[in-house]
Amino acid sequence: MIKRHLLFFVFISFFCPTFAQKIQSPQEFLGYKLGEHFTPHYRIVEYFKYVASASKNVKLQQFGTTNEGRPLLAMFIASDENIGRLEEIRHNNLKLAGIESGGGSTAMPVVTWLSYNVHGNEPASSEAAMWTLFDMVDPENTATKAWLKNMVVVIDPCLNPDGRDRYVNFYNSVVGAAPDASPTSREHAEPWPGGRVNHFYFDLNRDWAWQQQKETQARVGLYNQWLPQVHVDYHEQGYNAPYYFAPAAEPYHKDITAWQRQFQITIGKNNAKYFDQNGWMYFTKYEFDLLYPSYGDTYPLYNGSIGMTYEQGGISAGLAVVTRSGDTLTLVQRVAHHHSTSLSTLEIASLNTQKLLDEYKKFFDNSRANPPGDYKTYVIKNDNNNKINALAKMLSRNGIQYGFGLANKAVLGFNYVTQKTEQYNVGANDLVINAYQPKAVLLHVLLEPKTFIPDSNTYDITAWSLPYAYGLKAYGLKESFKPASAEWSVAEPKPLVNTHAYAYVSAWQSVNDVKFLAALLKKKIKVRYAEKPFEAGGKQFTAGSLIVTRAGNDQADFDQVVTQTAASLNQEITPISTGFVDKGSDIGSDAVRYIHQPKIALIAGDGINSEAMGEVWHLFEAQIGYPITLIRYQDLGRTKLGDFDVVVCPDGRYEDFPSDKLQNWIRDGGKLIAIDNAVSLLVDKKGFLIKHKEEKKEDKDKEKDKDKIVKLYGDRDRLALSESIPGAIYKLNLDNTHPLGFGLPDYYYSLKLNDDIYDLFAGDDGWNVGTIKKDGYVSGFVGAESKKKITNGLLLGVQPMGRGSVVYMVDDPLFRSFWENGKLLFSNAVFMVGQ
Repeated sequence: MIKRHLLFFVFISFFCPTFAQKIQSPQEFLGYKLGEHFTPHYRIVEYFKYVASASKNVKLQQFGTTNEGRPLLAMFIASDENIGRLEEIRHNNLKLAGIESGGGSTAMPVVTWLSYNVHGNEPASSEAAMWTLFDMVDPENTATKAWLKNMVVVIDPCLNPDGRDRYVNFYNSVVGAAPDASPTSREHAEPWPGGRVNHFYFDLNRDWAWQQQKETQARVGLYNQWLPQVHVDYHEQGYNAPYYFAPAAEPYHKDITAWQRQFQITIGKNNAKYFDQNGWMYFTKYEFDLLYPSYGDTYPLYNGSIGMTYEQGGISAGLAVVTRSGDTLTLVQRVAHHHSTSLSTLEIASLNTQKLLDEYKKFFDNSRANPPGDYKTYVIKNDNNNKINALAKMLSRNGIQYGFGLANKAVLGFNYVTQKTEQYNVGANDLVINAYQPKAVLLHVLLEPKTFIPDSNTYDITAWSLPYAYGLKAYGLKESFKPASAEWSVAEPKPLVNTHAYAYVSAWQSVNDVKFLAALLKKKIKVRYAEKPFEAGGKQFTAGSLIVTRAGNDQADFDQVVTQTAASLNQEITPISTGFVDKGSDIGSDAVRYIHQPKIALIAGDGINSEAMGEVWHLFEAQIGYPITLIRYQDLGRTKLGDFDVVVCPDGRYEDFPSDKLQNWIRDGGKLIAIDNAVSLLVDKKGFLIKHKEEKKEDKDKEKDKDKIVKLYGDRDRLALSESIPGAIYKLNLDNTHPLGFGLPDYYYSLKLNDDIYDLFAGDDGWNVGTIKKDGYVSGFVGAESKKKITNGLLLGVQPMGRGSVVYMVDDPLFRSFWENGKLLFSNAVFMVGQ
């Protein structure tokens, strides 16, 4: 008996460790084969947590939450030798980049980062993420064990959990006992707004550089703490397309290195090897280019990584769909394809560790010693502390170094506004960015006045220069200057105490000023604005300045509420002791207008561009904190419009627009703000002034002659570019004496995404607030035909209608929320126009 017990003990001692190392596959954990069902996000989280508890070779990090409270996770996977020194490896990467001192070593593991499911209705990749994770931790997988000897793998299983669950919940609620592969089945017709976008209907794959969304700020914050050598962003495209992987299509930004280009080919060939073995269809070098800086492939490229996008055909495919070729595409197949490229990428990164690290170091060494571009210093004029602060925060989130002022104040530089080289005296509080720094490439891409576009057939916008987006004057200097100071030289505004003012005056020049107004209105404080500039107490105030008078605000704690609200928002306010001003109109004159607290409706629902609608929603909800009501356009007919003062119609396709009810509401005192395509739908409608520009007779004759030219079928894509404008910057002449232009200079930089332009209003019927002349073009690709069209016309207008008004905004002023200067323009439309 003793001998039998001893044998049992020996058996347990030798074999239990093996059993303890057994890790369940996703199929074993979930109870179904990957691809047979869509896995809800919480179950993906549970599997990652399970692996974290079962494997000694991983570290699971929750780095944030979504707007709806779902966790954002990153799993770090490494060998026995490396899992305990992740921080050492991370700091080594930052040392190689020159962000931390110490030099760093290239005799370290390479870091490969895999990001899945940034678009919620492209869900196959999150399923593949679980499979890839299992392969990396499976003790029996000798291949992946070998890769981990010289590599750390990071897996982000779902970049957009809110969007994914929106799609998965929809699909699971409509699918039958078996999937219906017919493309006409309702399971392949996602309802508005679809799962692509996040909670606020933002496309997170366009937000890497701008970081306007909560998810992106958390994720890119973690990314910049690591700066991996390889990054892959997993997507799906239309289900009739096969699989796409690198190398990417032209255009490539010129700052992308020859090595980065070449290694895309190396990875692509390895992916192709496995696809060829399985007989799977794929394509490369087409459609998906590397220019726009805020993608999940370009942002890593501009930060020294090998950044790539992989696209599996599959949007709206559900569990199975019949494609145009008659084949049935299943989720099982889609997951297998993403799993294959995941392992292929890890394999090739492991095989090229030394070269990846050497080239990574070289990228950052070159950045610090020989930054790209003509300009070695950028100076941003500080016309407004709040705007400069907003830009500075954005630069900081991207790891771009900056300071303030110059010891040598007089400089010669390219003036972004005049497009000429001029002398400029740098102020102590001007933002100064020296290009000799680790993030030199990203800096150049974000600030260069004109982006060189080697191929105009691009996937996204072609202009985004930050000085234009923020509405700030800037200079590009060919000499290298270091900032005089790392900090502001002005003290933060101090809260006012023991004040018994006649009124308080605040500037109106930035989003922070709008936030201050919103906070006061929510506290039932009555606010006015100056229609004209004035001077009081030795200070000058521009048109649009907010005036908070004691008169009309009878509460005992008036001073305390106003001053504490200002202090909480770091808002500078000026108390004045009398309504008798030094210059201009007195506080009690009709040049000082009362701001009626507006009740705002934002149109949403079928036919509306969800991303355009989300920009407005996010501005009110997350940025200025002012209440807004979302109304489906289909419900507008039974909505009591009299309860609202403003109706915002974002870009979209509206049926029966504008209805008689909406027109009557405008005439009774309502304000309609029409944006983008909503403007074009008002053309030739009774009572609306907006008219398309009439073509000149000679232009019509040329168009007829052009139609007679024999065109080659193979040239059709190129010919279409002549009427293309994927996103270019134009300079508008702005009437800043009109409330729509308050707080802005007499010009405005607009991002044009189409060639729409309208006739100027004649006479006194409407106001031509934003107009364009022949020389309005600034930067970005514009087709020849479109460029001829965008001249001498209206892009911003206001039309009085009865007791109400219509605001026409031909271009989207809130595009992706990074077009910072448009936020003040749009706020003028909401709070100032028609008061």
